[in-house]
Amino acid sequence: MTAPHQPSWDPQQYLRHADHRTRPFQDLLARIGDLPGHPAPRIADLGCGAGNVTALLADRWPEARITGYDISREMLAEAAAHARPPLLDFAEADAATWEPTETYGLIVSTSALQWIPGHADHFPRWLDALAPGGTLAFQVPGNFTAPSHTLLAGLRESDPWRPLLHGVGDRTASVLDPTDYLTRLRDLGCTADVWETTYLQTLHGDDAVLDWVKGTALRPVLTALADDPAARDAFLAAYRDLLREAYPPGPYGTVFPFRRIFAVARKENR
Repeated sequence: MTAPHQPSWDPQQYLRHADHRTRPFQDLLARIGDLPGHPAPRIADLGCGAGNVTALLADRWPEARITGYDISREMLAEAAAHARPPLLDFAEADAATWEPTETYGLIVSTSALQWIPGHADHFPRWLDALAPGGTLAFQVPGNFTAPSHTLLAGLRESDPWRPLLHGVGDRTASVLDPTDYLTRLRDLGCTADVWETTYLQTLHGDDAVLDWVKGTALRPVLTALADDPAARDAFLAAYRDLLREAYPPGPYGTVFPFRRIFAVARKENR
């Protein structure tokens, strides 16, 4: 069984909502300007997951040398299909302990840093690895006060689940307010652009929000209960009922608002 702090991942479940999950990365990418080393910058994608968004980096900079890093071997196996040797490859690494060994034009991360408590403390090390004029860009969810997450947290801490799931998957304290990110990055000498967007995602199918969170927020719970299918199914049924009330389907699908926080920080060009 995977350790509780390292949830197991299901690439196919994650990619069931690939369009909605990819859109924030595209919005982030649109705000990244020229990179040092153009037209062949060195790029690192931290927490690359299934590699589908890493491939978008290769589309944007076709001559770049790009490496996607992830801790999940399941995700890396899926990502291998997007490899474009020798320019685009993937490697196993934990973003929490990743040590840059070369100089980059861009270090980017999308929907990954929320899994790393204190990730902003890594900014100085990552910025040190950038060439002058290089960019650190990331996007993290900012929806931890949404019903999808508060209901999940409340259920985890209720009887009889508390003994099994106390604190499992709690990432609320890991994500900072946009102003805090802006201050941190500017204090480090960067030009920083920080913003937030709430996407009114329309999901389709039965229990669409449950299907969404099975790919992300529920992974720690599903991992913790992997050896007890009866308990897993009972938890999913209770959570499903809560989500049905919080996110009733409408005539055009189920609206699932999702707030995300973005930052693009450019290192001083000197």
